[in-house]
Amino acid sequence: MPRQRLFVLFAFLTTSVHAQWLNFPTPGTPRTRDGKPNLAAPVPRATDGKPDLSGVWMHELTSVAEMRRLYGASIDAAVKVDVPGMEIGTQHKYAFNILVDFKPEESPMRPEAAEILKRAANRNPADVCMGHPGIPLADLLSEPIKIVQSPRLTVVLYEVDNLRRQIYTDGRGLPKEFDYPAFHGYSVGHWERDVLVVETAGFNDKTPLDAMGHPHSDALRITERYRRRDFGHLDVEMTFDDPKMYTKPFAIRVPHDLLADSDIFESFCDENERDRSHLQKQ
Repeated sequence: MPRQRLFVLFAFLTTSVHAQWLNFPTPGTPRTRDGKPNLAAPVPRATDGKPDLSGVWMHELTSVAEMRRLYGASIDAAVKVDVPGMEIGTQHKYAFNILVDFKPEESPMRPEAAEILKRAANRNPADVCMGHPGIPLADLLSEPIKIVQSPRLTVVLYEVDNLRRQIYTDGRGLPKEFDYPAFHGYSVGHWERDVLVVETAGFNDKTPLDAMGHPHSDALRITERYRRRDFGHLDVEMTFDDPKMYTKPFAIRVPHDLLADSDIFESFCDENERDRSHLQKQ
C-alpha cells in the first residue's frame, strides 16, 4: 500500500480521543469474588425473554504485527499517531481494507468501484474532517460503540463523531422506495431465536466502506447478525450486497468484547483540530 494512501487513512482515522467513564460500577453486572466483571456469565435477558444486547462494546483488535503483515512495513513510516489509545493496533483490519481477505485476482469489485477507489487515493490529506465514516467503518476504528435495546427499538451509539443508528424491531419492514437516501440507511430488525437480524437499505453513496475508500452505491443492502455468546462477548456478522459496485455479496465477522463499567464520550472531528496546517505541508 503506497505511503501516501496510508497517510490519508490515518489523517481520516485519528480525529478523536477514545475516552471512557471511569470508576463507576455498572449496576446489574455479574462479578467474580475479586469484584471484577464476570464476562463469562450467562447472557442477560430482556423483559421479553430475548437476549439483551445492551452495553458498551469494542471490536476485537488487530495486532500491530498482523497489521504489518497485512499492509507492509510502510505502515510504520506512514503512521504518526500521538493520541493515546489511537495507535496502530487499536483498530480492526477491516477498517483499512474491507476486502483484505480477498486475493487481488479474486476481488469482487466491478470496474466502476475500482475507478472510484483509484480517485480516493488522491484525496487531499488536509481535509481531515471531510470524510464521514458511515457503516461499517464507524464500528471498526479505535472507539467503542454503545447498544441500547428496548422491545420495539434498538439504538446503536458510536463514539466516533457522535453518530447513531435506529433499528426498528416493531414488526415493520423496509420500504420499497426511499425518498431520502441516508448516510446510515434505514434499519429494521427481527429475532431468529437468539440472533438479532438487522436489514439496512436506503443508503446514499457518500460514505466509503473503509478508510482506503472502497465505495458503495445507493443499491447497497447490509444484513447484520448479532449474537451475544455470554455476558462479555458479542458476535457480529455483516453481509454486503451491492450489485452496482460488486460482483457478489461478501461478509465480514467481527467479534466484540464488553467494556464493563465504562461508557462512550462525545466526539467531534473539528474540536481543537490542529492537523490541517501541518498536513497541508505534506
